[in-house]
Amino acid sequence: MARLRYVRDPNKTPPKPGNLNSSVNAVRMVYETEPEIAAALLPKPLVPADRPEIFVQQARVDMHVKPDEVMSICTVTVAVQCSYEGIQGGYIICMPMHGEFVVIGGREIFGEPKKIAEVATLEVDGSHVKTVVGRHGIEFMEMHGDIGESTGPAKYPEYFFCHKALPRIDREPGFEGDVYLTQLNWERNYTDIKTIHNPEIILRESAYDPLIDVPVKKIVSAEYATGSTITSGKVLTKIPGEWIINHIDQRYDDPVDLGIDISLASEKEAVNA
Repeated sequence: MARLRYVRDPNKTPPKPGNLNSSVNAVRMVYETEPEIAAALLPKPLVPADRPEIFVQQARVDMHVKPDEVMSICTVTVAVQCSYEGIQGGYIICMPMHGEFVVIGGREIFGEPKKIAEVATLEVDGSHVKTVVGRHGIEFMEMHGDIGESTGPAKYPEYFFCHKALPRIDREPGFEGDVYLTQLNWERNYTDIKTIHNPEIILRESAYDPLIDVPVKKIVSAEYATGSTITSGKVLTKIPGEWIINHIDQRYDDPVDLGIDISLASEKEAVNA
C-alpha cells in the first residue's frame, strides 16, 4: 500500500494546536515620532493614540511548538500605538524574523506582516545590549543600551492589530474575497524587567523596509524583559478592502517609491522659529 502525505485522511483528526507558549528575552522600546506620520500609518477603523508613539521590540524567543520540541528564533515587531473600539494596542507595520515556519504561519493564520530576516540578533555583552535586524543586505535597524536596575516582574496582556487579505490574482488593486481586521493577544508573564539606560535606536535607509520614514524624535521608554508569552488571536471585523489598499505594499517588498508626502507641523515651527 502506498502512502501519500500531501492529502490528509478524512478519518484522521489532526490535533488542534493550543495557544503558543514561548520563553522570551526582549529589548522593548517606545519612541515618539511625528504625529502626522503616526496618524497616516493607521488605516480605518483604527484610531491614533493620544501620543504619536511607536512600539519596537526585538526578542530572542524559544517557541514550545510541541511538548518535546523547541524552536529558537529572533523576532522583531514594530507597531503604531492606536485603538479599536476602546481596545488599546498597536498596528504592526514591520515584523521580520527568522524561520519559514513562523513567517508563513503568522501571515496565513493571523494576518501578521511577517517577512524572513537575513539578520536578526540580540546580544548582551556585560551590561550592554545590542540588537540588529537586516534584510536584502541592509541592516536597517539597531537598538543599543545599558541594562540597569530591575523593576521587578510584570504580568499583563498586550494587543496588536493586523489584516487578513488576499491580493487579486490579476495584480490589479484590490483583494480576492473578504478582508478582516484581526487582533493578536499576547499574554506577557515577565519574571523580570530591567530599565535600559542610554537607549538608542538607529534607522537606516532601505526601500524594502523604510522604517527610516518613521523618525525617532524621542525615546519614551526602554527595557530588557525576560519571561514567557502565550500568543493567540481572533478576527475582529470584516472591513472594506479600500481601507487598507494603500497600506499593503510593504507587506510584499515593493521597493517602488509610491509613498505619500506629508506636511509636518514641526517643519513649519522650525521655519517660523
